Amino acid sequence: MITALATVVRARCAFLPCALVLGALMVLAQHARADSAESVDERTRQALARDVHVARGAQVFKAHCARCHGPQAGGDAERAIPALAGQRFNYLVRQLANFAGEQRESDTMHRVLRSPVLRSPQTWVDVAGYLNRRPSTPVVGTGDGRHVTLGAAIFHEQCLSCHSEGARGDADGFVPALRHQHYGYLLAQIHRIGHGDRHNADENLARFLAGFDEDEVEGVADYLSRLEAPRERRPTMRDDGTAVD
Repeated sequence: MITALATVVRARCAFLPCALVLGALMVLAQHARADSAESVDERTRQALARDVHVARGAQVFKAHCARCHGPQAGGDAERAIPALAGQRFNYLVRQLANFAGEQRESDTMHRVLRSPVLRSPQTWVDVAGYLNRRPSTPVVGTGDGRHVTLGAAIFHEQCLSCHSEGARGDADGFVPALRHQHYGYLLAQIHRIGHGDRHNADENLARFLAGFDEDEVEGVADYLSRLEAPRERRPTMRDDGTAVD
């Protein structure tokens, strides 16, 4: 029965345009490459249990990441590439795991993280440790300022409970710092999450952002981009003696 069915499928496929068949195969291959959410969770836990080698993280970043994110990890305001300098350690590790497992959408990041070196959990903590220690980007892209007051009111009323005062992220470090981030990147991510296009995002957050109108989206993004990172950080000590935020 199975052999006969396979013969029928092959016969029917013979009449399909080659491009359609190839497209279907590419989709299947993409799903085969993607890790499950549970697998990404486990690899994140494995990574966070490893010692951090900041010097190696700096080397890896300069070799593989600086081309897009900049030599000082300041991102690119025009291309909506995020500043990573000073970002929360646990969050960075988690996002690298998400990209490596294709649980977060970005063709560029998927291509970069197919490198054997960058798929290693050890590399994730090394790079995250390096970026976490970098001073925040001096200048970031901001909006036109028209809706900053609205954005500030929304953040303090609706977002503070998760992202904390000054938008520094949560105590555990898995919720990102949003302060002093490029406006264009924030704008793009709010839209993507609200439209359901960022599948590693929390479902409640996606529903919340889906209700924003354009003035509210622009206002929140603009307000966050203008928040200065604090001069004093509150690092914690890991078991390997590395201080991270």
